[in-house]
This record gives sequence, structure tokens and C-alpha cells, in this order.
Amino acid sequence: MWYAGLIMSQPLTANDLLPLVARLTPRERERLAHLISATSERDATIYATAPVRQDEFASNDESLAWDAEGWEDVK
Repeated sequence: MWYAGLIMSQPLTANDLLPLVARLTPRERERLAHLISATSERDATIYATAPVRQDEFASNDESLAWDAEGWEDVK
């Protein structure tokens, strides 16, 4: 497929995809919408069965900070 190298070399943007979507037949556009919808519904089901825990994400003000102690000898 001609697009395989493009996908692997750099992420696509919505602007990259828009011309491809515009070339789809109405039936294929409807199919694409259903595929996207099915993914969203599946994600919602997963989050409903296993909601995010209170401690799952850090609430630290310095979220990008890390403990540098002990790394002095790493080369």
C-alpha cells in the first residue's frame, strides 16, 4: 500500500486525512462513521466498568519533576 511508509514515518493529522475522507463514497463515509462510533462506545463501556481511580493520575504540582538522586554514576 502506498500509504504504509507515510504512516510509519510520521503521524498523520486530520488535515492529512480530510482529502482521503472526501474521496470516499457516501456508503463508505457512513461505514467510517459507524466504525468511529463503535470505538467510542467500546471505550465508554471500558471506562464504565473500570473507572479511573482517584490515585491513578498524579496531582503533583511538579508533574514533570523526577527524583534525580542515585543517577550520578549512570553514563
